[in-house]
Amino acid sequence: MNAYKGRGGESNDRTTSRSRRVDRRRFLRATGGIAAGASLAGCLGTYGSIVGNDEAEPVRIGVLAPDPDSDSTGRSIVQGARIAVDELNENDGLLGRDVEMVVGDTNASPTEGRRQYQRLILEEDVDVTVGISTTEVLEPLMDDIAEQETVHLTAGSATTTASENVGSDYDKYKYHFRVGPINGTNLAQAQIDFLTEKSESMGWDSIAVLAEDYDWTDGLWAFYQSQFPDTDIDVATWERYPPATEDFSDIYDDVEASGADAAFISTAHTGTAALQDWRPAEREFAFGGIHVPMQLPSYYEETNGACEYAVGYASAVSTAEITSKTQDFVSTYQSKHGGTSPVYTGYIAYDAVKVFADAATRGETVASTDLVGPLEETSFTGTTGTIEFHGQDGPHPHDVIYGEGNVHPVYFQWQETDDGEGEQTVIWPDEHAADGDEYEQPDWL
Repeated sequence: MNAYKGRGGESNDRTTSRSRRVDRRRFLRATGGIAAGASLAGCLGTYGSIVGNDEAEPVRIGVLAPDPDSDSTGRSIVQGARIAVDELNENDGLLGRDVEMVVGDTNASPTEGRRQYQRLILEEDVDVTVGISTTEVLEPLMDDIAEQETVHLTAGSATTTASENVGSDYDKYKYHFRVGPINGTNLAQAQIDFLTEKSESMGWDSIAVLAEDYDWTDGLWAFYQSQFPDTDIDVATWERYPPATEDFSDIYDDVEASGADAAFISTAHTGTAALQDWRPAEREFAFGGIHVPMQLPSYYEETNGACEYAVGYASAVSTAEITSKTQDFVSTYQSKHGGTSPVYTGYIAYDAVKVFADAATRGETVASTDLVGPLEETSFTGTTGTIEFHGQDGPHPHDVIYGEGNVHPVYFQWQETDDGEGEQTVIWPDEHAADGDEYEQPDWL
């Protein structure tokens, strides 16, 4: 029977020797790595592991997430993964074994991310890790993943560095796979695809390209500058603004002066400030792009409706039936969490656990050295699309493939419903938009 226990705890009945992990422990003890992992054992509090039965050693899944008690992306990673684990256990587990889940709180810190990763591998003996929503945590962790030779399935970070590492040194970095979101290059391509298909009907004849100057936008910015000139999209002005910008007045003055019809923004850390200086001031342009805070299903309420008419991008939203599995997952998530819906990381973490289980079932193993091949052969219908990975010689080794028939994100617009609440109304691609749902021009333009 399944039960919950503290994050750092160990099952008393787990006596089977794991020689591969013992070897890793000896190595890391010699290099000092064990100290960092041991110091974190048992200190994570609320989120527990799901304990298997006493008859067979459970499969253990390590989940890495930032601040799951307070951060929406981290919380969704944990809750999405837990739903997948629960479903596996409700259906005879994995390879005849129960499945456990252990959480590591990365605190969105590279240092803490490495400590928690080592704890999950060395102290918790996990068979696989999933999660990590930020580039700042994933990039430094790539060498740890390679060193431990344990499969990691990313659910959140879009950095192209990960797939570049796999491509440049396959044997070393082959244990990393990105289930979602699509990587930075594909992310930028998706924005251009959206604008190419929808800008004319939305009245966005010219745009101002804005991006916050953080590492995660480096690839986006370079791609935009190289690709926009080859399209029919008119860029009236470019602005890569400083980190932690809180006042967008001067930036928006420049956008208005350029005559742009819309500000097309890439923002995560500064998204709410950017929005608050647009809608309440009724600036003379539309607003949209990659806006991470806007993906939060409760964002309309949290911003007092300031996001109305704003256009955003997401791997999945609760209002769209991307695959036959999307709405089932949304319903389960809402039933378990008081009616709240997941953010994008919840869908991806759920898919990541299921992709791991699918590959393990096909390969009849959870051993990472034997699991790389089955993962490379994956073709799995998840909540965000059909998940397949680029191969060793592909353009983005071990990244999820972007495109129609695979993983294809959606664009939505925050629109007010008849009862005065906000809704993430999907406007692209057309096949995921409900009948009659179209882009609405801000009522002051």
